[in-house]
Amino acid sequence: MATQLQADQHSVLVVEDEFIIALDLSETVRDLGLKVEGPYANRDHAIIAIDGKMPDLAILDVMAADGEVFPLADVLTEAGVPIIFHSGHISPRDIAERYPNAMAAQKPCPPDKLISMIEKAVERAH
Repeated sequence: MATQLQADQHSVLVVEDEFIIALDLSETVRDLGLKVEGPYANRDHAIIAIDGKMPDLAILDVMAADGEVFPLADVLTEAGVPIIFHSGHISPRDIAERYPNAMAAQKPCPPDKLISMIEKAVERAH
């Protein structure tokens, strides 16, 4: 079981269109003591959700139910929100070229690696 982060209820936006993976990601985030925003299967629903308040971190699948997540990633990047791309659709190298400050986890990603990435991203959010 993951250890809880020193959480003052950091929020984590989760965008994932595969139901089981979305539940697993959300549970991992909650186990770390963080608040889940979502999960959203649609990029456009996530864009609407962040209109009022930006999350502290985002975990994004590259392919949402309504297409590529890059328009959302651009908004988050512009706002300084750390992003973890969690996808089987694009390589970490391709992510690094487009989003140099983002992290990338190739699906399937071992839980301990993803937890480590979340912890690093929360540190960056401070």
